[in-house]
Amino acid sequence: MLEGASLTALLMYGLPFLAVLGWYVLRQRRTDREGSARLKQAVEEGLSEPASLHPVIDPRKCLNSRACVAACPENAIGIVNGKAQLVNAAACIGHGACMASCPHDAITLVFGTEKRGMDIPMVKPNFETNVPGLFIAGELGGMGLIRKAVEQGRQAVESIAKLKGSGLPHDVVIVGAGPAGISASLAAKERNLRFVTLEQEESFGGTVYHYPRNKVVMTAPVDLPLIGKMKFGEVSKEKLLDFWKGVVRRTGLKINFFERMESVKPGPQGFVVKTSRQEYRTRAVLLTIGRRGTPRKLGVKGEERPKVVYRLIDPEQYRGKQVLVVGGGDSALEAAVACADEPGTRVTLSYRGDAFSRVKQKNRDLVQRAESSRKLKVLLSSNVEEIGDDAVTLDQGGKKLSLKNDAIIVCAGGILPTPFLKEIGVQVETKHGTA
Repeated sequence: MLEGASLTALLMYGLPFLAVLGWYVLRQRRTDREGSARLKQAVEEGLSEPASLHPVIDPRKCLNSRACVAACPENAIGIVNGKAQLVNAAACIGHGACMASCPHDAITLVFGTEKRGMDIPMVKPNFETNVPGLFIAGELGGMGLIRKAVEQGRQAVESIAKLKGSGLPHDVVIVGAGPAGISASLAAKERNLRFVTLEQEESFGGTVYHYPRNKVVMTAPVDLPLIGKMKFGEVSKEKLLDFWKGVVRRTGLKINFFERMESVKPGPQGFVVKTSRQEYRTRAVLLTIGRRGTPRKLGVKGEERPKVVYRLIDPEQYRGKQVLVVGGGDSALEAAVACADEPGTRVTLSYRGDAFSRVKQKNRDLVQRAESSRKLKVLLSSNVEEIGDDAVTLDQGGKKLSLKNDAIIVCAGGILPTPFLKEIGVQVETKHGTA
């Protein structure tokens, strides 16, 4: 009788337990395979180095809760050998949702890696640098998240408002009109500070402005001075830029577009900020210029022609034209494919390397398809030599090529503002995987 009862209990409880255990083991193996495959692909594509703030996961503390995997909207974290790991580092944008979700305190957010250092200006908790009166907020300080940039812009102005007054014309010059710069400008307006906001380009939005069309931006609700709660989760680039435009209209905020900061020098009681238009004497300076820096140019004859630009805003403007895209990164490939999709547009993609290495597989596939359908011509190991009115000359392995040309889009990255910061005395620390 007892033996029968034991057998029944075994069947009732043991078999379901074994079934659940088997399901768990199979699931674990599947997720491990997926994570390992994604990590291998990232390494092969040269996308294993994070661009900014990113998580480091302590395998001794990680108990495979998968909370960080679920919390990461960029799908940058996976499971490898039963432990969470950053398997798609290039996709990580450093918002820290993974760290906040980890129930075992196994995640630390750091800047840079052992292989790739990241220059971070040293700032105090009030966002002032070691140069008294010079403040930094947003992406330049290592925080690229829209929500954090908005908060830092506001907080920096709160600190500036506490400085002793001066007889200078301005209390603060705000350089940059991205999320941090707009928030700082609204805070300065709210506090009746004497300020001017400079933006070297034709539109605000900072790094967001340079995103591809319809790119989904991740943010979170945050309070904007003079506006109140900014309620966004997932939002397209266009919708977010329209929101910023509405903010400017509602508040009457003035931004000096096409005015590039050229130098910042100490002056009596503050600073002298020289721009492409004039000079400003100010008690304080707030840099919200991001980390893109100045677009890297080709340095060739004819580059000053109006048809040469350094980013793609709208591919429709190139419809029916002969376009040359220069560069070998994701932005160059995306620009080339987007233009090639426009009716009647003939696109050539020029890259100095002999292969596209640090690019997403998706973009690599799109370029191959566009090339196969003859929408796009790819010239590897090529360099632009001269830009004319209606043609461009390239060198490919010692062979001169002349292409008819109406427009050139240079996607060669940017020159980081680190030398500028050091020139004005700001201490910069190179982070190699430290907080």
